Amino acid sequence: MFSESSSELHVAMFPYFAFGHISPFVQLSNKLSLHGVRISFLSAPGNIARIKSSLLVTPNTQIISLPLPTIEGLSPGISSTAETTPATAGLLMKALDLMQPQVKTILAELKPHFVFFDHFQHWLPMLASEIGIKTISYTVFSATSTSYLTVPARMSEEGEGPSIGDLMKPPNGYPSTSLTCVKPFQARDFSIVYKSFDGGPTIYDRVISCRLGCTAMLLKTCNEIEGPYVDFIKTQFKKRVLLTGPLVPDPPSGVLDEKWANWLGQFPAKSVIFCSFGSESFLNHDQIKELALGLELTGLPFFLVLNFPAELNSQTELSQALPSGFLERVRERGVLHTGSLIEALVNDCQLAMLPLKGDQFLNTKLIAGDLKAGVEINRRDEDGYFGRDDVCEAVKTVMVDVDKEPGKSTREKHKKWREFLLNAQIQNRYIVELIEELKAMA
Repeated sequence: MFSESSSELHVAMFPYFAFGHISPFVQLSNKLSLHGVRISFLSAPGNIARIKSSLLVTPNTQIISLPLPTIEGLSPGISSTAETTPATAGLLMKALDLMQPQVKTILAELKPHFVFFDHFQHWLPMLASEIGIKTISYTVFSATSTSYLTVPARMSEEGEGPSIGDLMKPPNGYPSTSLTCVKPFQARDFSIVYKSFDGGPTIYDRVISCRLGCTAMLLKTCNEIEGPYVDFIKTQFKKRVLLTGPLVPDPPSGVLDEKWANWLGQFPAKSVIFCSFGSESFLNHDQIKELALGLELTGLPFFLVLNFPAELNSQTELSQALPSGFLERVRERGVLHTGSLIEALVNDCQLAMLPLKGDQFLNTKLIAGDLKAGVEINRRDEDGYFGRDDVCEAVKTVMVDVDKEPGKSTREKHKKWREFLLNAQIQNRYIVELIEELKAMA
């Protein structure tokens, strides 16, 4: 048991080397450190500067660099998935697996009460138990995604992975929610979870091993939003499942660049479309063209963020993807930007969602289906094709036709859930309860 008189609760954070994973670990670290929890944050050298920029600087926090071992085919200095190609991303996992000796040495020196780890380090529970450290499998994906894809019910009694047909339906025993099926193109995307890279364990194997071997699981969610999915996960793994509550990042500080302030100042409040897909999601040329033309069809000003793999020239890709004359037509009311920005439900923006891969498909089902706080852009079942009219229709539903259904009720639901997520008392209650449960387990 944890002794209040001995020392503060000490947690080591060890996320996978991808910023979509690192960021939730940083957010949770900041919440815990504000309550006096000591944080030791482990990551590769190339990620340290970015982590420092978002991790709260307190006497309770430290960042520890973990050099990656040399792997044939993996360029020296690579520290995150943002620097890899799809073909070399698996090599980063192989490098991770080779880090076991140094991780064990560091943890033995730190002696934290718990190590919070990501779902790729399937070897960590046994390693930590050998030196008397408890482990928390911290899942950065939604409970909706976790319950649909990475539960024991997804594997047959013969140990075979699910077929595309299987993945179009929820696993056996799934709760009764709006998530009753997915489209074939989405199911095919999910199948990568069950495939081996270079003879190593599949993502599914890693995840299941992490959760079965850990002391407890931790989900980045709350009962109010994903209660049925949380309950299903508990029945599947039959162990303690903790919740972080709604982890809402602090709003950005500072003054908006004059260039963008002047551009936005031309238009009424809440009339500009912001379209972004994150830093590691890429559209092909046809998708860029149909998306851009769909936004143009709305007649509204828009800000479109596009990203391209590091090996490609963004300006060349844009010129090849967009129709002739497009940039000239929209110059006064549209901006295309090749940066990285993130939309979120907590922003005072209406949501027209175009998921591209993996858990994005299931998160969209949660927001558009269960919460009814946004709309999904329609796509063809078999191949996921969407056209400019599909984009225009969805955007107009939440931005223009707001006095009739479904736009009216979608806005009302969005407002309800935004207020819930921004409720500081609810956020604090979940963190306090989490710390109390950790102390009881320590």
